[in-house]
Amino acid sequence: MIEVKDIRKSYGPLEVLKGINLQINKGEIVSIVGASGAGKTTLLQILGTLDNPDSGQLFINNTEVNTLKGKKIAKFRNQNIGFVFQFHHLLPEFTALENVCIPYYIGNGNKKEAEAKAMHLLEILGVAARAQHKPNELSGGEQQRVAVARALINSPAIILADEPSGNLDSATANNLHQLFFKLREEFNQTFVIVTHNDELAAMADRKIVMRDGNIV
Repeated sequence: MIEVKDIRKSYGPLEVLKGINLQINKGEIVSIVGASGAGKTTLLQILGTLDNPDSGQLFINNTEVNTLKGKKIAKFRNQNIGFVFQFHHLLPEFTALENVCIPYYIGNGNKKEAEAKAMHLLEILGVAARAQHKPNELSGGEQQRVAVARALINSPAIILADEPSGNLDSATANNLHQLFFKLREEFNQTFVIVTHNDELAAMADRKIVMRDGNIV
């Protein structure tokens, strides 16, 4: 599913990733932990094709994605990878339903199909009743569930999550963690989760510890 070979990344004189090698299987939930500055988010951004490594190779579903450029990499990302961030990044002027639909529109899906699929996801996630509400009318937990629905709308093979429960209270965070496992059972998606939450990290199928740009 995901194969990383000798990935290196520097910002100026600072070497952030120092030759990362990693394999993640389809349907696996993997947590990545480590102190701030260990390289976790940089690795996640490279896995999500949001940043390019200085050297090394990244394969997703047997495609060497770091060789793709321009529209090809944008299309690959839209079709294969979903993102969940700590601060939701929902667009405030749009309703929950519209926010969920946006990646589907980008992929040239039609409006009727997008809304039907978005409503189905919001129902699964328990927030269908909030579909016509804007983000500022939703609780933190509801906003994060909408963000998860948005990540799922194009049925991506991989969900990448960066501190997904970092802005939630403990009860809401636990509900979100349980939700990831429910979604894996339903859709057989692969989850890669960067987290400082020890409970979530321990729940994962595998915990990867990073230190000073290396996997230890």
